[in-house]
Amino acid sequence: MRELGYVEGQTIAIESRWAEGRYDRYPALAGDLVRLKVDVIVTVGGAATQAAKQATRTIPIVMSVVIDPLGGGLVPSLARPGGNVTGLSVMTETVGKQLEVLKEVVPKLSRVAVLWNPANPGSAPQLREAEVAARTLAVWLQTLEARTPKEIEIAFDAITKERAGALVVLADAIFTNQVGQIAGLAMKGHLPSIYGLREYVEAGGLMVYSPNTLELERRSATYVDKILKGAKPADLPIEQPTRFELVINLKTAKALGLTIPQSVLLRADQVIE
Repeated sequence: MRELGYVEGQTIAIESRWAEGRYDRYPALAGDLVRLKVDVIVTVGGAATQAAKQATRTIPIVMSVVIDPLGGGLVPSLARPGGNVTGLSVMTETVGKQLEVLKEVVPKLSRVAVLWNPANPGSAPQLREAEVAARTLAVWLQTLEARTPKEIEIAFDAITKERAGALVVLADAIFTNQVGQIAGLAMKGHLPSIYGLREYVEAGGLMVYSPNTLELERRSATYVDKILKGAKPADLPIEQPTRFELVINLKTAKALGLTIPQSVLLRADQVIE
C-alpha cells in the first residue's frame, strides 16, 4: 500500500485481525470488522473469505490465496465476480504438480500420504485434484484428516503403519502454525515430503512447489487501491497465479538418502544446501 501512495495513520487506517489458525474465530472477527464500517475487507484463505461474505453483502471483500472460489460458492464467475467479492485465487492443479515432482524424485513411489484439514473449504477441491493426478501417476493415496496438533501426530502414526512412501501436505492455516512439527515428523518418519509454503522447507521439509503467495498478497493491494478509488468488486476480474516456485532442501534430501534428479534441480527456483 505504501508503494501505491498510502501512508498508514495519515491516508489509510488498517485494522488487523488474526484467527490464530482457528476457523471458529472467523465469524466473530469478520463481524467485528463489519461493525467498524471499514471500507474494504482483505482476507487470506477460503474460510476467512466465507466468513466475511456471510458477515456482509455490501462491504467490498478482496480475497487472496483462495483455492477454487467458484467451487466454494464465493463467486459465480472469475471474469465477472458479480457481488462484493473479488481478488486472487490459487489453482487446485498445484497439488497434481506436487505429486508429479514427488514421483520424479522417488520413481518407485506407489503410496503417498496426503494430510488435509476437512474444516478448510479449500481442502476438498485439492483432494479431488490429488485423486485425479494419482490415477494418472499410478500411485495410491492415503488421506489423513487433522485439525489439531494432536491429530497431526495421530495422522503421522497412521502414515508409519501404512508405510507410505512420501507425503503431500495441503495448504491450511492450522498446518502453517505447525510447520516445525510437521517437517520434524516427516523427517523422523523418513518421508520425502512436498508442501505449499516456503516455511516448510526452511523448517527442514524436502520440497515446496506453489504459487508465490507473497506476490499474491501484495497484488491484493492493487485491488484495494482500485476499490478505494471507486471501482466495484463486481467488475474486477479475479486473477490466478502466473508464477510458481520450486524450492528444494538438499540437506534434507541427503538426510533421507535421496538423490534429487538433475532434471528437477534445473527447474528449482532455489536450492537450500
